[in-house]
Amino acid sequence: MGTLKERLTEDMRSAMKARDEVVTGTLRMALAAVGVAEVAGKAKRELNDEEVLAVLAKEAKKRREAEVAFADAGRAEQAAKERAEEEVLARYLPKQLTDDEIAQLVSQTLAAGGFSGMGAMGPAMKAVQAAVAGRAEGGKVSAEVRRQLAA
Repeated sequence: MGTLKERLTEDMRSAMKARDEVVTGTLRMALAAVGVAEVAGKAKRELNDEEVLAVLAKEAKKRREAEVAFADAGRAEQAAKERAEEEVLARYLPKQLTDDEIAQLVSQTLAAGGFSGMGAMGPAMKAVQAAVAGRAEGGKVSAEVRRQLAA
Protein backbone atom coordinates (compact mmCIF):
# COMPACT_ATOMS: atom_id res chain seq x y z
CA MET A 1 0.00 0.00 0.00
CA GLY A 2 2.93 2.37 0.48
CA THR A 3 3.97 4.32 3.49
CA LEU A 4 1.92 4.80 6.62
CA LYS A 5 1.61 8.50 5.85
CA GLU A 6 0.11 7.67 2.43
CA ARG A 7 -2.31 5.27 4.09
CA LEU A 8 -3.39 7.98 6.55
CA THR A 9 -3.98 10.39 3.66
CA GLU A 10 -6.00 7.86 1.65
CA ASP A 11 -8.09 6.91 4.69
CA MET A 12 -8.74 10.59 5.40
CA ARG A 13 -9.95 11.11 1.82
CA SER A 14 -12.24 8.08 2.12
CA ALA A 15 -13.62 9.39 5.41
CA MET A 16 -14.22 12.79 3.83
CA LYS A 17 -16.18 11.18 1.00
CA ALA A 18 -18.17 9.15 3.54
CA ARG A 19 -18.74 12.35 5.58
CA ASP A 20 -17.32 10.69 8.70
CA GLU A 21 -16.43 13.77 10.71
CA VAL A 22 -14.70 11.99 13.60
CA VAL A 23 -12.32 9.99 11.38
CA THR A 24 -11.73 12.95 9.03
CA GLY A 25 -10.92 15.33 11.88
CA THR A 26 -8.74 12.82 13.71
CA LEU A 27 -6.70 11.87 10.64
CA ARG A 28 -6.39 15.53 9.63
CA MET A 29 -5.00 16.26 13.11
CA ALA A 30 -2.65 13.25 12.90
CA LEU A 31 -1.33 14.30 9.50
CA ALA A 32 -0.80 17.84 10.82
CA ALA A 33 1.24 16.41 13.72
CA VAL A 34 3.30 14.38 11.24
CA GLY A 35 3.86 17.54 9.19
CA VAL A 36 5.04 19.42 12.26
CA ALA A 37 7.46 16.58 13.06
CA GLU A 38 8.76 16.67 9.48
CA VAL A 39 9.70 20.35 9.67
CA ALA A 40 11.13 20.14 13.19
CA GLY A 41 14.90 20.42 13.17
CA LYS A 42 17.23 22.12 10.75
CA ALA A 43 15.70 20.89 7.48
CA LYS A 44 12.38 19.45 6.31
CA ARG A 45 12.49 15.70 5.76
CA GLU A 46 10.14 12.78 5.18
CA LEU A 47 9.48 10.66 8.25
CA ASN A 48 9.81 6.90 7.93
CA ASP A 49 7.01 4.59 9.11
CA GLU A 50 8.57 4.08 12.56
CA GLU A 51 8.75 7.83 13.12
CA VAL A 52 5.15 8.29 11.93
CA LEU A 53 4.10 5.52 14.35
CA ALA A 54 5.87 7.38 17.16
CA VAL A 55 3.95 10.56 16.31
CA LEU A 56 0.65 8.63 16.22
CA ALA A 57 1.43 6.97 19.57
CA LYS A 58 2.13 10.38 21.09
CA GLU A 59 -1.16 11.75 19.74
CA ALA A 60 -3.07 8.69 21.02
CA LYS A 61 -1.54 9.17 24.46
CA LYS A 62 -2.65 12.82 24.45
CA ARG A 63 -6.19 11.66 23.69
CA ARG A 64 -6.15 9.11 26.57
CA GLU A 65 -4.90 11.73 29.01
CA ALA A 66 -7.45 14.29 27.82
CA GLU A 67 -10.23 11.72 28.13
CA VAL A 68 -9.34 11.10 31.77
CA ALA A 69 -9.10 14.82 32.48
CA PHE A 70 -12.49 15.53 30.90
CA ALA A 71 -14.11 12.57 32.66
CA ASP A 72 -12.73 13.74 36.02
CA ALA A 73 -14.10 17.23 35.33
CA GLY A 74 -17.56 15.80 34.62
CA ARG A 75 -17.48 16.57 30.90
CA ALA A 76 -18.64 13.19 29.58
CA GLU A 77 -19.41 14.44 26.07
CA GLN A 78 -15.89 15.81 25.56
CA ALA A 79 -14.39 12.65 27.12
CA ALA A 80 -16.36 10.52 24.64
CA LYS A 81 -15.03 12.64 21.75
CA GLU A 82 -11.44 12.12 22.94
CA ARG A 83 -12.05 8.36 23.32
CA ALA A 84 -13.43 8.17 19.75
CA GLU A 85 -10.36 9.99 18.40
CA GLU A 86 -8.03 7.66 20.33
CA GLU A 87 -9.85 4.63 18.86
CA VAL A 88 -9.32 5.98 15.34
CA LEU A 89 -5.58 6.42 16.00
CA ALA A 90 -5.37 2.94 17.59
CA ARG A 91 -6.22 1.40 14.18
CA TYR A 92 -2.78 2.46 12.94
CA LEU A 93 -0.76 1.47 16.03
CA PRO A 94 0.61 -1.98 16.83
CA LYS A 95 -1.44 -4.06 19.26
CA GLN A 96 -0.63 -2.94 22.80
CA LEU A 97 0.83 -5.43 25.29
CA THR A 98 -1.16 -6.42 28.35
CA ASP A 99 0.23 -5.84 31.86
CA ASP A 100 1.09 -9.55 32.13
CA GLU A 101 2.90 -9.51 28.78
CA ILE A 102 4.86 -6.42 29.86
CA ALA A 103 5.86 -8.09 33.14
CA GLN A 104 6.98 -11.24 31.31
CA LEU A 105 8.94 -9.28 28.68
CA VAL A 106 10.63 -7.15 31.35
CA SER A 107 11.53 -10.26 33.35
CA GLN A 108 13.05 -11.97 30.30
CA THR A 109 14.99 -8.87 29.24
CA LEU A 110 16.37 -8.24 32.74
CA ALA A 111 17.46 -11.88 33.04
CA ALA A 112 19.05 -11.90 29.57
CA GLY A 113 20.97 -8.67 30.23
CA GLY A 114 21.95 -9.59 33.78
CA PHE A 115 20.48 -6.35 35.18
CA SER A 116 19.96 -6.11 38.93
CA GLY A 117 19.52 -3.29 41.43
CA MET A 118 18.21 0.21 40.88
CA GLY A 119 21.62 1.35 39.60
CA ALA A 120 20.93 -0.59 36.40
CA MET A 121 17.67 1.27 35.72
CA GLY A 122 18.97 3.27 32.74
CA PRO A 123 20.59 0.42 30.79
CA ALA A 124 17.71 -1.89 31.72
CA MET A 125 15.12 0.59 30.42
CA LYS A 126 17.04 0.98 27.17
CA ALA A 127 17.07 -2.79 26.64
CA VAL A 128 13.42 -3.22 27.62
CA GLN A 129 12.23 -0.34 25.41
CA ALA A 130 14.01 -1.96 22.45
CA ALA A 131 12.18 -5.22 23.18
CA VAL A 132 8.82 -3.49 23.65
CA ALA A 133 9.22 -1.52 20.40
CA GLY A 134 6.31 0.88 20.93
CA ARG A 135 3.78 -1.74 21.94
CA ALA A 136 3.33 -0.28 25.44
CA GLU A 137 3.41 3.13 27.11
CA GLY A 138 6.76 4.12 28.57
CA GLY A 139 5.24 4.86 31.98
CA LYS A 140 3.87 1.34 32.35
CA VAL A 141 7.16 -0.18 31.21
CA SER A 142 9.19 2.04 33.54
CA ALA A 143 7.01 1.17 36.52
CA GLU A 144 7.39 -2.55 35.83
CA VAL A 145 11.18 -2.31 35.38
CA ARG A 146 11.45 -0.32 38.61
CA ARG A 147 9.28 -2.88 40.46
CA GLN A 148 11.32 -5.84 39.23
CA LEU A 149 14.70 -4.20 39.86
CA ALA A 150 13.67 -3.27 43.42
CA ALA A 151 12.58 -6.83 44.20
